[in-house]
Amino acid sequence: MANETRKLPDAVLFACTRNVVRSPMAAALLHHLHGNKIYVASAGLARGEPDGFAVQVMAEIGIEMGHHRSRTFEDLGDNFFNLIVSLSPEAQHHAARLTERLALEIEYWPMLDPSIFEGSREQTLNAYRSIRDNLASRVRARFPVGPS
Repeated sequence: MANETRKLPDAVLFACTRNVVRSPMAAALLHHLHGNKIYVASAGLARGEPDGFAVQVMAEIGIEMGHHRSRTFEDLGDNFFNLIVSLSPEAQHHAARLTERLALEIEYWPMLDPSIFEGSREQTLNAYRSIRDNLASRVRARFPVGPS
């Protein structure tokens, strides 16, 4: 049951807990892959402070994320997304509750939060790179670039 002929959604929301690492990385990766073909946004259950490590590891692959500001589900509204991809258990629970009143698809891609990692600067960056690369693989697999 691969993604063989799955239609790309029109609007995707990536969600995590604080919207500073995982969900903005995933949104930036999808936007980089598809440009404006898919409306993409990210949100969290609460706002967090900008994360310099996330910005740095995304810049390493040519994706600018320094402009990102943390947003919540309430900041965005949730009425126009076809798909919510949740990246944390808390975001998955929130997305599941939304399906009670909205017709949308949800997917759960559990990702560790690299901001909880403790170690040297390089070890921390490697934890962020691992999440970035894992997200990039998932985004490419789920939202393949092909003929329009």
